[in-house]
Amino acid sequence: MDVNTINISFKKDLLKMIDKIAQEEARSRSELIREAARMYIERKKRWAQIFAFGDQQEGKISISESDLEKEIHEYRRSKRNAN
Repeated sequence: MDVNTINISFKKDLLKMIDKIAQEEARSRSELIREAARMYIERKKRWAQIFAFGDQQEGKISISESDLEKEIHEYRRSKRNAN
């Protein structure tokens, strides 16, 4: 595995939180930060896919933004009432 070392600056309170979580999970700071970076990148990719899908569907379905908001509110209301 090709590895590069970098320097990153953190505020003390953030570094303390990183160290606490790393210790709780029995991993190093580097492992925790690498995993956080991977998760961030994957989340960005996923959101890009979601928005691309939405843009693609926009041309296929004749629905306005306000119609979509109404549908979302109705769906959420039905889920709350079901519980």
